[in-house]
Amino acid sequence: MTRPLRIVAVSGGLQRPSRAATLAEHLLDLIGEDVACEPHLVELGELAPQLAGALWRSQLPDSVERQLVAVEQADVLVVATPVYRGSYTGLFKHFFDFIHQDALVDTPILLAATGGSERHALVIDHQLRPLFSFFQARTLPLGVYATDRDFAEGRVHNEALIQRARLAVQRALPLLALPHRAAPAIAETAAIL
Repeated sequence: MTRPLRIVAVSGGLQRPSRAATLAEHLLDLIGEDVACEPHLVELGELAPQLAGALWRSQLPDSVERQLVAVEQADVLVVATPVYRGSYTGLFKHFFDFIHQDALVDTPILLAATGGSERHALVIDHQLRPLFSFFQARTLPLGVYATDRDFAEGRVHNEALIQRARLAVQRALPLLALPHRAAPAIAETAAIL
């Protein structure tokens, strides 16, 4: 029997309630409908005071270290950030600056973002994909972008967004079953050479 997938969602939202966190939770729920998983949500807004001023990972408290380790050990990541001045938030980038550069090699990542209007929808392809390309992660085929009007009463309510999210997850499912932790094999090969 195989273990459930560790699926970690990181929300770059700075406030609570957060549309980015709501979207991340929605995507976690959709994945959980089709895959046995252990979902975990990291809300960067809650970690902000502990991240502020830290330049080195060794300066972070244990509570933040646990969240970093959860991300590094995830079988699948869901990342969702609000768009701020045409990109992800500074706190989102600051958090991922502490992730070891080889920790996410071949990890499937479902990209999502929220913004005030459709004009920021390209943030997924122009900002998030390049960031996770640096980590050599496997960004999944479809990203999910939502605007303010896609939410009501703290939930995703726009039917087009619900269908887009469902399609993104359905397209991702075949990739989640693939073995995706090539980093140890690469390290072993390098040690042999």
